[in-house]
Amino acid sequence: MFRSLFPALLIAGLTAGCNGGISGEEDVVSRAHRAAPPGAAPDTCWDKEVSPAVIETVTEQIILQPAEIMADGTVVQPAVYKTETRQAIVKERNETWFQIPCAEMQTPDFVASVQRALSARGYYRGPVSGELDRRTRNAIRAYQKPQGLDSGVLSLAAARQLGLVALGRDDEI
Repeated sequence: MFRSLFPALLIAGLTAGCNGGISGEEDVVSRAHRAAPPGAAPDTCWDKEVSPAVIETVTEQIILQPAEIMADGTVVQPAVYKTETRQAIVKERNETWFQIPCAEMQTPDFVASVQRALSARGYYRGPVSGELDRRTRNAIRAYQKPQGLDSGVLSLAAARQLGLVALGRDDEI
């Protein structure tokens, strides 16, 4: 039995390493979308953060027949209710596009600079390895979240704030 399972386990193990070895975590280079938001400048790189809709189950009691009450307050016939359960969207799904440093810029030296910059600000506590690992992504997310971007992918705006990317001519100071 073990012999028949071994090839399947070997293939599963080899293919698991194709996404960086950590489930749910993609390589940043592969995350750069081929598509860009409408009106994006050519030769720019983008990613998007999608926040799912928040749906809540709402249960309500709906009165079908009001109670019959006599003048002295005696209840002749109690009220009749119907319970209704429905789904309600509490928060709509939202897509936030943001510009990112392009793949050719995201070298191990650049990632090491990101790690040093985040470490200096108290967000990253790990070795400066130049690898975009889970710890680095978590630090990027922690740095960007107060600014309204809940993503482990470094935005171009955050890279500029960290002093890692120069401002272009068209950028505001």
